[in-house]
Amino acid sequence: MEGNLKKIKYHFLVLLATILVAGSFLASEKLAGIINPFSLTLLRFIGATVILIPFVLFKHRWRTKIIPTMPRAMIISFFYSAFFIGLFEALNTTTSLNTSTLFTLVPFITALLSILAFRESVTKNRIFVYLLGVVGTSWVIFGGELELLFSFSLNDGDFIFLAAILFMSIYSVAMKILYRDDEMIVLVLCTLIGGSFWMALALLVSNQPLQWNLIQNNLIFHMAYLIVGATLATVYLYQVTTVALGPIQISAYIYLNPVLVAILLLLIDEKSISMSVVPGILISIVATILLQFNKKNKVTKVLEKST
Repeated sequence: MEGNLKKIKYHFLVLLATILVAGSFLASEKLAGIINPFSLTLLRFIGATVILIPFVLFKHRWRTKIIPTMPRAMIISFFYSAFFIGLFEALNTTTSLNTSTLFTLVPFITALLSILAFRESVTKNRIFVYLLGVVGTSWVIFGGELELLFSFSLNDGDFIFLAAILFMSIYSVAMKILYRDDEMIVLVLCTLIGGSFWMALALLVSNQPLQWNLIQNNLIFHMAYLIVGATLATVYLYQVTTVALGPIQISAYIYLNPVLVAILLLLIDEKSISMSVVPGILISIVATILLQFNKKNKVTKVLEKST
């Protein structure tokens, strides 16, 4: 009973993280075009590091674990940063609609990597649910417009983004593999420090300016949200829940991203949700729920009988 309650708690935490990530799309939209995305991500990492580091340094037990944890965190943060670098590079030659659609492949790719890393099995019925999730999220992304769906085609930027989502999937698996009963707050700090290093390196190689001085007035609040809510909080929540539940279950929540963005737009900007995307929302929710069950669960057994 206690174990089940803990699992429920972790699912609430990953749902909270997913909501925070959905909110980051709204905040990022406000900052888009103000400064280059490499610099924006670097500021997110550095800002989150500056907030967290005093708490870790204050406690001796945490402080002494920074150096032993750093090598593993550098590996974890490399894959996390590589996703953003690939995303930004891809957006030079593709659209946000294409990247949003391709991002729905992350749960399935994560599952394939988990087979190799943890010897986890993926049944035909589970693959069907992954495809169901892709259909649901794509339905929401394309607004239920079949014309947009049929006009979807891959370009050079899309292939770059496919490499980026591979890095995101490896990031999820690496968190599970490289966790060593660490103090999670220390691992998060080291991951943020590592992310700052990799993004600074990318900024240097790409010869992009910082331009942080351009973030003024209301933009400061949007940047603060990206630093605290969408970076510091989500890195912590995702690392805690991935270690507890595993990368397969956590990545399934990606299917809820477009749904939550639509809901937040309704609540914050009062943008109504078109009835044409409601079926996609329902499909995405069902797929996410089904992927939380293993093959021994009653829900999956029902699915097996029906197929």
